[in-house]
Amino acid sequence: MQDAPNWHEMSGEQVATRLETDLQAGLSLEEARKRLEQYGPNRLSRAKRRGIARLFLEQFRDLMIQILLVAALVAGFIGEPLDAIAILVIVLLNAIIGVVQQYRAENALMALREMAAPTAQVIRDSSFLTIPASDLVPGDVALLESGAVVPSDMRLLEALQLQVDESMLTGESGAAEKQTGTISAAETSVGDRTNMAYRSTLVTRGRGRGVVVATGMATEIGGIAELLSTIESMDSPLQQRLAAFTKRLAGAILGICALIFIAGLLRGEPWMLMLLTTVSLAVAAIPEALPAVVSISLALGARRMSGNNALVRSLPAVETLGSVSFICSDKTGTLTMNRMTAEMVVSGAGKVSQLPHRANDLQDLWQLMGCCLALSNDVRLNPEHLPAGDPTEIALFEMAETARFLRKPLERELPRIAEVPFTSERKQMTTLHRDGESVLVFSKGAPEILIERCEKVMLEDGEQTIDADRWMADVEQLSERGYRVLALACKRLAALPEDLEEAERGLTLLGVVALIDPPREGVLGAVQDCNTAGITSVMITGDHPATAGEIARRLGIIHAGDRVVTGAELDDMTDEQLTGQVVDTRVYARVSPAQKIRLVRALQQRGQFIAMTGDGVNDAPALRQADIGVAMGQKGTDVARQAGQLILLDDNFATIVAAVREGRRIFDNIRKFVKYTMTSNSGEIWTLALAPLFGLPLPLLPIHILWINLVTDGLPGLALTSQVAEGQIMNRPPRPPRERLFAGGMWQHILLIGLLIGALALGVQAWAVSQALPYWQTMVFTVLTFSQLVHVLVIRNDRDSLWATGLLQNPPLIGAVLLTVLLQLALIYLPVLNGIFHTSPLPPAELAVCFGLPLVVLLVVETEKWLIRRKLIYFRGPAHTRP
Repeated sequence: MQDAPNWHEMSGEQVATRLETDLQAGLSLEEARKRLEQYGPNRLSRAKRRGIARLFLEQFRDLMIQILLVAALVAGFIGEPLDAIAILVIVLLNAIIGVVQQYRAENALMALREMAAPTAQVIRDSSFLTIPASDLVPGDVALLESGAVVPSDMRLLEALQLQVDESMLTGESGAAEKQTGTISAAETSVGDRTNMAYRSTLVTRGRGRGVVVATGMATEIGGIAELLSTIESMDSPLQQRLAAFTKRLAGAILGICALIFIAGLLRGEPWMLMLLTTVSLAVAAIPEALPAVVSISLALGARRMSGNNALVRSLPAVETLGSVSFICSDKTGTLTMNRMTAEMVVSGAGKVSQLPHRANDLQDLWQLMGCCLALSNDVRLNPEHLPAGDPTEIALFEMAETARFLRKPLERELPRIAEVPFTSERKQMTTLHRDGESVLVFSKGAPEILIERCEKVMLEDGEQTIDADRWMADVEQLSERGYRVLALACKRLAALPEDLEEAERGLTLLGVVALIDPPREGVLGAVQDCNTAGITSVMITGDHPATAGEIARRLGIIHAGDRVVTGAELDDMTDEQLTGQVVDTRVYARVSPAQKIRLVRALQQRGQFIAMTGDGVNDAPALRQADIGVAMGQKGTDVARQAGQLILLDDNFATIVAAVREGRRIFDNIRKFVKYTMTSNSGEIWTLALAPLFGLPLPLLPIHILWINLVTDGLPGLALTSQVAEGQIMNRPPRPPRERLFAGGMWQHILLIGLLIGALALGVQAWAVSQALPYWQTMVFTVLTFSQLVHVLVIRNDRDSLWATGLLQNPPLIGAVLLTVLLQLALIYLPVLNGIFHTSPLPPAELAVCFGLPLVVLLVVETEKWLIRRKLIYFRGPAHTRP
């Protein structure tokens, strides 16, 4: 019975027959007990959680972590305990961060379970009972009242001014008005099923009665929980790149070390010395600081983002933003203000965006309209003197107040003496006010209802017979532009009629008001920034197609003539058809949670990298499926926040674009660290590998290699994490997520600049050996160290010259370089360290050579950047996406 489809198409009697229940007396207590055994409790199933110990062990599956553990063992074996301890600390911190992230990611389903109503009011055996909501069963007749959480999916039987906030499921900002009639269309979205109420939504007004048609995992929200449980998280682009990099690096290190070991033996070097040298080189070639640099970069980036209203729940998400090629955004509250606004008034005197200020002539068109807006609604001021009530009425109230039609003074002049309240069937509200000896009637409501009841239309200079067809045509045009339209009318009576509905006939039309939830400030500029950065903005909403299209056109997401695709149209498409056109469609309306996932997957199949925003429970599966889920912090549900990796504290689309900029900066800095450390390792490898070929003795001892690896690479490398963004960072296309870490000329730079550093070291070694200088090895050690420090200063910007950006652009990096220079000089000139590191004091002339030769690195790299700026080398071309 719980699997019966399309309850909204069935009448109450048909539902009762299908569920074998009595709509008046409800189920018997015995039948309810049997059904509870049959269907189980009205709860969402509990996902099996992984323990902390298991999560911790899973962090060591990564190949880079395994290599680092081996490196730690080797370092301890060859007598370098400090190096071993440093590596183990890095590995442990990395594992702890991973456990925290994964533990948080599993909280989404737990938050979903906590959204259930604790109790429900039902009719059983003709008696009214309050029972735990978990005991509800299909066929129960349940009652709803204002402020209650809907306990299960229900087909409504009675709806008295019933309004339900379904934004968590549909994304629509206004409460949905409910009714009890059948809906003939089978393929309707949740937002169009006005005779249904869904579990975990909130009753905001009125009361109702309905029959339970689904409980537990069979409910709409249960289907969302099922989707969440089946979606597996994917590695970020950085994690994918580092995994590929690690595999290639491991093979290269083993091969090179084997060659150097064999070459040393062939030259007659002691085998133990060569073993220690090659093992030291292997340890040095592994960038063990890389996990620390990645974690620090992401953590610092997360802190910067939090200062810009973006809270990071998963550190890899910080870098992931830099790969985004499509931002799929909800409309309400993210692109728009989530606040209905009266934007336009159309009257017999023309169109205005604001009413003229109040005067005292109640025969004047604009004065009557202002009084109607201010008095014919039920908005009240809360203790903070802010308007509270229905969002549409608040918009009308604020329009009146802007024109100085203030409620309190008007209520004293025109006190309300009677009213005919709004209902979903009447679609009209009328208030009657004492005006001297007469009664002034104000009415507002749906244009198709109110205009039919008007005989005249008011102009600035009097009244004339109404042309209803012309006014309905105007209303239709406004509706097609996405506006919600309300008509305003008035009438003057000599006395209060006995039949109040008599006051609603023979009205005079004042005009119509066009309302819309307008775009947020700054979003238009953010969409333009996305276009410049090669990022496509897409709107995916549960709202009406006309409204979605109007907002998208205002923001430049689509242009005149571009189509809006609805959820019903998506259902008619095959996966192949959707995949074929998904990159060309910018706006989707009336979309269900499963369709959102389908859209994300179709874009991913086309090689795009997706950021998906959302705030409702209906958005949670798509947030999990997307490459990066962006949840709303202000109006978002706990479920959405748990499913997302990034939370917008201001719910603003512009904040996403700022976060994308930060993500690009972070990836650039991680890439610069890899470039720096691998070029340094390349220089050491070239020095050790080529020395035997030139008949030179072993240029470096194992302790020299480990010192360079731990200090010279580590300190400046960590300081690169604070490097500011490049000037043109948002004027380039997104990088393809499958693009290799060494793309864009990086591997060429590592090889060639590494060869240059090796050549400088071997050159000074050959000269010093030929001069029989006893401190030749100290000179080689120092030239290598200083060359790498010059290199890190010049590669902190990929394109801009060191002279253009200034030497002090990155103060932490300057501090790290100066500290490393001082430490190197301490190794050279402090006797206590000479014995440990096998170094000797250098005369001033030789020290000057060690300072001067590395400047060659600066000149060569600056020449390389000059060629890059002129697109003579490493030119990648225009925007592209992953294959």
